[in-house]
Amino acid sequence: MKHTLTTILLFCFVISVPLLAADKNSSSTNPLLGKFNEIIQFADLTAEYIKEATDVSIKEARESLAKLYTIPKEQRTFDNTMLELDNIYNKAGNIYGSVYLMGSTHPDDAVRNQADEGKAEFAKFFNEISLDENLYRAVKDYSETEEAKSLTGYEARFVQKTVEDFERNGFALPKEKRDELKAINDKLSDLSILFQKNIAEVSDYLIVDETEIDGLQEDYKNARRQEDGKYKIDLTYPSYIPFMKFSNSESARKELYTLFNNRASAKNPEVLIKVLILRQQMAELLGFKTYAEYRTGDRMAKTPQNVWDFENNLIDKLKEKAQIDYDELLTVKRAKLGNETIDVIQPWESGYYNNILLKEKYELDQNLVKEYFETDNVIDGLFSIAQHLFGVEFEEVKDPSVWHKDVRLFNVKQDGKIISRFYIDLYPRPNKYSHAACFPMIGSKETESGPQLPTATLVCNFPAPTADMPSLLPHGDVETFFHEFGHVLHSVLTKTKLSSQSGTSVSRDFVEAPSQIFENWTWNYESLKLFAKHYKTGEVLPKELFDKMLAAKNVGSGLAFTQQVYYGILDFTLHDKYDPTSSQPVVEVMKELQNKITLYPYLEGTQMFAAFGHLMGYAAGYYSYLWALVYADDMFSVFDKNGIMDKATGLRYRDIILANGSSRDELEMVVEFLGRQPSQDAFFKAIGLEVK
Repeated sequence: MKHTLTTILLFCFVISVPLLAADKNSSSTNPLLGKFNEIIQFADLTAEYIKEATDVSIKEARESLAKLYTIPKEQRTFDNTMLELDNIYNKAGNIYGSVYLMGSTHPDDAVRNQADEGKAEFAKFFNEISLDENLYRAVKDYSETEEAKSLTGYEARFVQKTVEDFERNGFALPKEKRDELKAINDKLSDLSILFQKNIAEVSDYLIVDETEIDGLQEDYKNARRQEDGKYKIDLTYPSYIPFMKFSNSESARKELYTLFNNRASAKNPEVLIKVLILRQQMAELLGFKTYAEYRTGDRMAKTPQNVWDFENNLIDKLKEKAQIDYDELLTVKRAKLGNETIDVIQPWESGYYNNILLKEKYELDQNLVKEYFETDNVIDGLFSIAQHLFGVEFEEVKDPSVWHKDVRLFNVKQDGKIISRFYIDLYPRPNKYSHAACFPMIGSKETESGPQLPTATLVCNFPAPTADMPSLLPHGDVETFFHEFGHVLHSVLTKTKLSSQSGTSVSRDFVEAPSQIFENWTWNYESLKLFAKHYKTGEVLPKELFDKMLAAKNVGSGLAFTQQVYYGILDFTLHDKYDPTSSQPVVEVMKELQNKITLYPYLEGTQMFAAFGHLMGYAAGYYSYLWALVYADDMFSVFDKNGIMDKATGLRYRDIILANGSSRDELEMVVEFLGRQPSQDAFFKAIGLEVK
């Protein structure tokens, strides 16, 4: 599992959007309104096309909904009500999926800005129909029919979940309260987009001289050297993470840490308070004490107390390992500075001293390690492993029509037939989404024209190749690559009848499990030797070096997982125990929790939460990373037992977990795959804790 602060699951997540498909008979020149299962011509996309597609799809969805409302109660069937509702969501959702992606990745300002406007329009539309009394009544009426009561499997689950979602959205409320709820949700949608936009627009950087960049490799320096001989260090991960690990200048690291932890701090604290106030109002309107109570009700956790118990149990279990990790760093710092009285590791020092610890005590040179992970080799290995385990073939589309020259497109084939597609967009550029994520675009669905081809995009920000050097990935980035590709696999290997149940539509506190499990293939020599080859010599990663990596795997795991617990508790506190109308600023809550939970002291003047994007999409849900990891490690124990490249296990996992999306209960699927009830033992073993 990922075990360092910067590579564990902080910014690696799936972007969840509703899903839908284009008209099979369309003759429009608009790339987003093409024919059924046709590859989208992204290179032809303009701001005008995005606006047209947004307007047309919302207009057509409203017209289809109007027809659905008029069906008499006694004539309602699954096909004319529930299937038609899925068709409507599906058709609007495919447009939304691409619009959302373009708002995060397109290099043209006009296209990106129009896409952001389109995202807001779609969000308001989906909010509108989630509060549409006519639609609720249509679904509720159908749910009370004899046909509905006789349904089983995915159909029964779709009806049940749809009714529950409507009722959680306020259909126990009178009309005026529902209107109030809609207004709140519309405001929340706009504020959420603004919060993320403020983060994306951060362009701060640090200029350093030769002494301050001492310790960094030549390829890193060459990529950032300015005309005057100084170096520009921006706040993207390929710049920030290596600098914090390798720069010998404590003052420069502290300055960069301060900049990084103040991203969007001029704008987002005010935005966040508005969001928290509106969420609390929403929860109270719906009859819940807090937003956290509302949010956990339809997830695996069920109640806030279960989340608090989970997090507090982790704190207790991690305490001893975290202290051991901290003491190791103190020993390194004392030796480095020649001062045995030092008793504090500052947060901007942790990566630096951890790197020295790995190099000196564990004899692990991370710069040497990354020489065995050239990006193209990693792609080849990743694809080879996935194709073998899951019985599919990835075929690159030559000269695809894409939004940027770096983007690549692949068909996924099974038994010679194309079953899905995915794009990869791997390197940083201005105004691009700055973390790592899978963007689902089109979901799985059975249609009259045949199966709809699921499509997703993998967006990362790995070090780009230069004129002198290929793209080399630190092992943490290799983990990130596998993690995010796990989301892609969940999106493109799903085979659901309804797009509403496709792939990553599972409960938010399970959605990370299929990505987390896939990280394990970066920690096994049998799989690594397939692709870990020196970029100059082609030499396979030596077993001796791998053994050092493995020995160091859980160095710092107690600190890193404690940090994850802190993020989860910060998020959950803001949504369960904090009064946003009080005079207490969020930064004081953050400071108190950081000093209480983690071993790194808070640095005055920093406001990390202002760029904590998960406070939007994962509101009251950040706990789900570790919650899902428990299931991921438990499921991986089956591969561990049967063989990491065992195809029979891979096919079972594909068919039970990936293919079913949310068409079955998540816990039921896990139990079937495990052949027993879940356990936390594999999780604690994976992070280096003894299982008692």
